[in-house]
Amino acid sequence: MANQHSKCLVLLIGTLLSGCLSSPPTQFYVLEPLSESPASVINTAKKSLIGVGPITIPALLERKQIVTRLPDNSISIAEFHQWASPLKDNVTQVLTHNLATLQTGNLIRAYPWSAYGAVDYRLIIDIIRFDTHPAQTVNFEANWAIMDEKSHTLLSNGRSRIEHPLPDPSYPSVVKALSKILSEFSGELSLALGKIK
Repeated sequence: MANQHSKCLVLLIGTLLSGCLSSPPTQFYVLEPLSESPASVINTAKKSLIGVGPITIPALLERKQIVTRLPDNSISIAEFHQWASPLKDNVTQVLTHNLATLQTGNLIRAYPWSAYGAVDYRLIIDIIRFDTHPAQTVNFEANWAIMDEKSHTLLSNGRSRIEHPLPDPSYPSVVKALSKILSEFSGELSLALGKIK
């Protein structure tokens, strides 16, 4: 009887180990910033220090797994397709890099910027949507405001909605499309910054 229990235990352990060994490897992703300045770069005569942040994202997205919104309003959480760093940090880094690329006449710093001293202007961004519908679209929605840090006054604000078709439902394609949306949003912010001078 004991021998039979031992055999069952060995079989159970073998089954569990084979299940673990057959799991796919986890893939990690990062959002990509703009690689070069487009033709419509906005330059200013005097360099201003512009702070990007704080940036907020939906609590639903504050996880390492990539989240996909399904047609029935449920969500899919990809256990084996994950962000390589916290998504909010990656978004902040990409937007800061993009704006530095677009706003070559200004100095752009990510929140918190205390090491650089006070900033002239602050960009506050509240991201409402940053997700995909599988094999359909990538979706972005955000409220933003530009504040004058010295006078503590609101200089400009707006709401951005960007949606693009997603021809390929693979996760590399999704991340590439989300990066493209952030680039487009950066262009909108850059234009708004250009108008406050």
